[in-house]
Amino acid sequence: MQNTKHEQLTAAGINVEMALERFMGNEMLLERFLKKFPEDPNFKKLEDAMEKGDRESALQAAHTLKGVCGNLSMESLYAELDLQVKAMRAENWQEAQERMPGIARMVREVCQTLQNI
Repeated sequence: MQNTKHEQLTAAGINVEMALERFMGNEMLLERFLKKFPEDPNFKKLEDAMEKGDRESALQAAHTLKGVCGNLSMESLYAELDLQVKAMRAENWQEAQERMPGIARMVREVCQTLQNI
């Protein structure tokens, strides 16, 4: 992987080495999956569910998005979603809601980075 791409992905909170391990060193396959992330519907589902106060759907979307981020080694976003999911499971919906702006910012940054690689 080119140093520039590696640096951009790392700056976006993606552990490139760990991701490559998961993809058995196949850089092209990793890039293909990373570039699909902006199309993943779970962040939109999370936003919509939080707006509507649909707790069950919000938890499901946050948990699913957390799993996607974990599989792609998006460590920063994964960590933030993990805290949100824990808050949701503890019925601390105020904390879960307070995490939304940070999560939204991180998702935008990751998506922007992935569009530029």
